[in-house]
Amino acid sequence: MSRNVMRWTRTLAIALTGISMASVAAAAAELTVWCWDPNFNIPAMADAGARYTAAHPDTTFNINNVSQDEINQKLQTQLLAGVSDGLPDIVLIQDDNIQRFLQSFPGSFVPLSDSIDMSKFASYKVAAATYEGKSYSLPFDSGVTGLFYRSDYLEEAGYKPEDVQDITWNRLIEIGKDVLEKTGHQLIDMDYNDDGQIIMMMQSTGQWYLKDGNEPNIIDNPALKASLETFQEMAQSGLIKPVSDWTGYTGAFTSGEVAMVPQGVWITGTIKSMPDQAGKWRVAPLPALDGVDGATHYSNNGGSSWYVLASSQHQEEAIDFLKTVWAEDVDFYQGILVNQGAVGSLLAAREGDAYKASDPFFNDEPVWQNFSDWLAQVPAVDYGTFTPEARLAVRAQPNIANGGDIDQALQAIDAQLRQQMQ
Repeated sequence: MSRNVMRWTRTLAIALTGISMASVAAAAAELTVWCWDPNFNIPAMADAGARYTAAHPDTTFNINNVSQDEINQKLQTQLLAGVSDGLPDIVLIQDDNIQRFLQSFPGSFVPLSDSIDMSKFASYKVAAATYEGKSYSLPFDSGVTGLFYRSDYLEEAGYKPEDVQDITWNRLIEIGKDVLEKTGHQLIDMDYNDDGQIIMMMQSTGQWYLKDGNEPNIIDNPALKASLETFQEMAQSGLIKPVSDWTGYTGAFTSGEVAMVPQGVWITGTIKSMPDQAGKWRVAPLPALDGVDGATHYSNNGGSSWYVLASSQHQEEAIDFLKTVWAEDVDFYQGILVNQGAVGSLLAAREGDAYKASDPFFNDEPVWQNFSDWLAQVPAVDYGTFTPEARLAVRAQPNIANGGDIDQALQAIDAQLRQQMQ
């Protein structure tokens, strides 16, 4: 049945029941959505919107490509001014930035836990958007991490896949030194202006740069200190290939220069962009930090979630859409996994065929099933409102890679963070 016929049928049914066309017009809704990335978030939302419109033809979607920085800036400016004109109904916000908005602008977002069962999602994703006992997000993609590695390089150095399963970072450093000596390949590459490696190690223990929301957790944070020490040891041992930007970062492993990539699942598409390397890659759980309480093999880097603005004139439709598709449609998640490589945080999606399928690129391993199992075990942390400032403070310590004193670096990070928080 065509869309026009569906609308005509609905209009006739309404007329026969005596409901005025004015009521129909009032019920129709075009939901405006802000999100970024035309290869990932936008097509995923477009698919979700099409599914909902097929069953609710009076609800349509206007999806706008707005960068993360633009979203943050526009929300900050308009919410601060108390101006809602031009704001969307639904917006995508990165997980480590949402507490800034929830705490600075109370009442600006709709608490979705009033309408949606949050136990359906990975707990660490729900925790990121929980404030004063209510959760405000519809959790979307996970940044659950894994250790991608070139099995051919490890085999050349005398190692098997089981040798990198459930190991510690110290053991990985030992393996990395051996691989470098026997194959000439450094272990990983890294932009020293990015703290992604640090936060992956730290969050795997359930620790973060902040505690209790806005209290700095720097100097007496054993997980952070161990993460910096591990990074320094890798750099001093020549196991890290320094790069200066994203192109350099991805180019180092797609060209085969380095042996491993510890990263969020979203890097999978980039790794698989080189079909001639099919069968040479595998994925293991992230190494655990040595000697740190709460150390696990599970962490997160990146990820974002959907929010409904309280200023929306179509809150009911927006919430029903998120509940119907994003919180219940398991088949939808199979599609965005296959088409966009998006590992959603809806736990039930793991039972779908796409998640259970083996991937020939990764030696026929069930990589999606593995990642979805790992995401359910990622420790939750409180990002607070000053995570961006904390990350900048860590990046401002270049001497760590050069063998600088870790305790002095922690003192400097703490001082800079506290100054930014004033």
